[in-house]
Amino acid sequence: MKEYVVIYEWTGRNYSAYVPDLPGCVAFADTLEETERLMLDSIKLCIEARKEAGQPIPEPLTKAKPIVVAV
Repeated sequence: MKEYVVIYEWTGRNYSAYVPDLPGCVAFADTLEETERLMLDSIKLCIEARKEAGQPIPEPLTKAKPIVVAV
């Protein structure tokens, strides 16, 4: 089991998401919850496609942590 960081962004119209450690692994939807569900499917498909193509599965190297800043 591997744990990948997913970056979620509000585009002004919907949410988009990507995995920095899995190039090309993306999803988008109207809600954050739907985007999360689609992102899980996208990660599984990206990994499966790499396996079928005989490509290595990238290790999850990206870390993320929020930092609070007074403004």
